[in-house]
Amino acid sequence: MSRAPTVTFDVYSALVDSRTGGSTALAELFTGEAWPPDPEAVFVAWDRRNKTLHRTTTEFVGFRALAHRAMRELFDDENLPGDPVTATDHLLASLPDWPLWPDADAGVRQVARRHPVALLSNIDDDLLRATDVCSWVEDRLTSEQARVYKPHAGLYLAARARFGDDLIHVPASSRDTRGALEAGLSVVRVRRPGHELDPSGPRPTHEVDDLRDLPDVLARLTAARGPRTGPDR
Repeated sequence: MSRAPTVTFDVYSALVDSRTGGSTALAELFTGEAWPPDPEAVFVAWDRRNKTLHRTTTEFVGFRALAHRAMRELFDDENLPGDPVTATDHLLASLPDWPLWPDADAGVRQVARRHPVALLSNIDDDLLRATDVCSWVEDRLTSEQARVYKPHAGLYLAARARFGDDLIHVPASSRDTRGALEAGLSVVRVRRPGHELDPSGPRPTHEVDDLRDLPDVLARLTAARGPRTGPDR
């Protein structure tokens, strides 16, 4: 029986506006003259350190642990006031309040009419379960389950093993796009503010500016592949 390929979505760049959510959380926590005037810059610096740890850590220890480590490094390097443990806990607790991109809900629901959909995220299971996205996407694969972080090929290969070799991934960030392409996945990238492609990495053949345009791109992509067979999902 013919079946449509599964479409996996990155969460914290393709669906969730992480920079706005994280910056807002830090602004709420750190008020007063001693705190740096740009919470967004602090969030970006933390996020950069966190992603570096994802790329360089050889033994899997969980997203929460690396988030704390990245915050401690940031506080030490920048001589920031306050407690990095409190800052990290507040940041992670705010995840359910981080805003979705305006097209995220409608775009994913439109794709789900023709394709199985799933989430592919670097975050821990309990943190992901607390987000609104999990109320309308049941299938998900996290780094906690795969025991490896993006952009390591192991996460994308685990996704293919679970969801099918013909799956299509929808990222926004440079590392997710590059990791998925280098692991051999088909990619349709959604362009998001603050996310640029790695100039030294592979480039996706397909990109969209709005997830509500994704169904048409998927239709053309799957038609070009020809019919595939497999069990009903």
